[in-house]
Amino acid sequence: MADTLTKLAYQTFQDGKNYFGLGHKALATQLRLWFKPELKVKIEGITPELLAEMTRRRDELLQRDWQDAEDGIYPESLLFDNPWEDFLRYYPALWLDMPKIWERVEHKQYQSFDDDIDTRHFPQYYLQNFHYQTDGYLSDDSANLYDLQVELLFNGTADAMRRRVLAPLKSGLQAVKTAKAGSQSDVMEVTNAHQIKVLDVACGTGRTLKLLRDTFPAASLYGVDLSPAYLRKANQLLSQGRQTLPQLMQGQGESLPYRDNYFDGLTCVFLFHELPGPIRQQVIEECFRVTKPGGLLVICDSIQQIDTPELEAVMASFPAIFHEPYYRDYTQDDLTQRLASVGFEDITTAVHFVSKYWVAHKPT
Repeated sequence: MADTLTKLAYQTFQDGKNYFGLGHKALATQLRLWFKPELKVKIEGITPELLAEMTRRRDELLQRDWQDAEDGIYPESLLFDNPWEDFLRYYPALWLDMPKIWERVEHKQYQSFDDDIDTRHFPQYYLQNFHYQTDGYLSDDSANLYDLQVELLFNGTADAMRRRVLAPLKSGLQAVKTAKAGSQSDVMEVTNAHQIKVLDVACGTGRTLKLLRDTFPAASLYGVDLSPAYLRKANQLLSQGRQTLPQLMQGQGESLPYRDNYFDGLTCVFLFHELPGPIRQQVIEECFRVTKPGGLLVICDSIQQIDTPELEAVMASFPAIFHEPYYRDYTQDDLTQRLASVGFEDITTAVHFVSKYWVAHKPT
């Protein structure tokens, strides 16, 4: 009975976020049509059949999310984790920021930053107003709004999609621990989870790291990101409570500031579609370099045309609505081949809702 009530509460919670996201988008679209009718974006191919397919995929994602928690892969409390304080504090700021977004869309300002932001130390590909958001990823205001924007974009399923990296990572790390136990005499020592090191590449505001910490409470966690502002936000999020703080560091994914063969596991969530092709390759090479033999890399990113041609209209509309300069190239990129080219093996893929996942292992 308790499980039934918990599942009902979870479904109600997710439905509420879904309806709120839909309502937010409808109101935002109507306001834009009133104040900036010239910015109307015509989206083709969004049929009732496609919307029904999207609903089916969302329901499957939520069922998997619930089942993984039920199976003990992560705590059920994560199903209800929501940044309520940030929502109440920053949701009004989303509306106040919209006129700035409309101006950038109208004037095609893709690389617009406040004068007090020093952009000299960032790679050129990164100096973009992704999603047309103010200051791209380089201001505290942007960092404060980011998680809310993503939750609204995915109608409340962003964390559910992030959590899909946890099951393969947990399975892979257990294999690492078992292999260590088989090769050393002191089994108790090698099964000490403090010896397990996990890096989140492009950790952003720390949402994935928070999920990792709640799932692997004794592991040594690390996060690297290019944005000082987003790292400050991550530190703020992860400082709540009494759990151990992950080690956060500013750095580029294509030049990770860690030594060879250091991590048992790596995660990378929603990064590759915001990278040009050559940089994707460099990031994969660096991930391979810092992964221990026998370790694994788990990637979560957008769906691709090769797996979901039936959702081509969704993929075509995304860069039309949001500024995503590398997205079209990403949707046709063979990341499996890229992973294999640097030495990863046993590469598997999966699709959940509008995200795709790669699990790749470094040979022992």
